[in-house]
Amino acid sequence: MTQFGIDVSADDIIDSLSFFDNWEERYKYIIDLGKELPPMPESYRTDEFLVRGCQSQVWLVDEWRDNRLFFLADSDAFIVKGLLGVVLAAFNGKTPGDILGFDIDAYFARLDLLQHLSSTRGNGLKAMVKRIKDKAAATH
Repeated sequence: MTQFGIDVSADDIIDSLSFFDNWEERYKYIIDLGKELPPMPESYRTDEFLVRGCQSQVWLVDEWRDNRLFFLADSDAFIVKGLLGVVLAAFNGKTPGDILGFDIDAYFARLDLLQHLSSTRGNGLKAMVKRIKDKAAATH
């Protein structure tokens, strides 16, 4: 399985999406990213790890290792799993300082992402990012 943030960086995602001519192809690519997420054990699919504010169910588990935050994430929706891959490419395996210093809005702008998502999906994406940044702030 792919380790987003380690094997696939935010720059890799930007480069890959730029190859596609239309958003239908980009959506397919994002859905394919979701298929590369490492599987999440059922034991983590609990309210404790549920991200509030998402239209779909999203679970996010963090692990602190070697002064870096690592995340395991999953969703019950294919497109959201792909969006988790996009987010994890930016944050997974990074130090809290790197996470807090990363300009996620500029990243999403370069991907031209938010204007192509429904407002509820966009809000869910922001909720995922907030959860990750909150974890980074708590350990920083």
